[in-house]
Amino acid sequence: MNETIKKLRDQHGTPSERSQKKLVNYMNESVQEFIRLSPFAVMASSNENGDCDASPRGGLPGFIKVLDEKTLLIPDIKGNRLFQSFENIDSNPKVGIIFFIPGNNWAARVNGTVKMVNEQEVNSIIKQLEVNNPDEGAQLIQGLILTVDEAYRHCPRAMQFSNLWDVDQINQNERTGW
Repeated sequence: MNETIKKLRDQHGTPSERSQKKLVNYMNESVQEFIRLSPFAVMASSNENGDCDASPRGGLPGFIKVLDEKTLLIPDIKGNRLFQSFENIDSNPKVGIIFFIPGNNWAARVNGTVKMVNEQEVNSIIKQLEVNNPDEGAQLIQGLILTVDEAYRHCPRAMQFSNLWDVDQINQNERTGW
């Protein structure tokens, strides 16, 4: 443990046994169900130099497929063609994904190792594009198979602190130009 983490642990304590036990190397039923209900996720990646990217992913609930307790299929839909996540993955296959369900203050987190798969492999599992209101450019172009290193439900505190799903707060933001 490095000195900074040691100081933090000395000052603020260690994680509770409950917190430590929730970190498992597979997706339990609760995490799997959350992912099946989730229409939105953010995938974080970094390259071998540590340069980071966080990429939003969206579709119909369950668009990211739970293949089994250790495996996810993450479809890639044609977008801005920057391929930042894929450039990162080319040199560092580790990613973290956090899943959200609008109105639900819980989240699910999955960390693991991914490999790129081509369009044919994705289409063998996903028979059609699973998005709301597809535009003329919407198409599956490739995907990622994620092997789980760690998965858990994330507590609702951050969502509660931010009041993220409060419609009045959202409307106030719209009035300010965002």
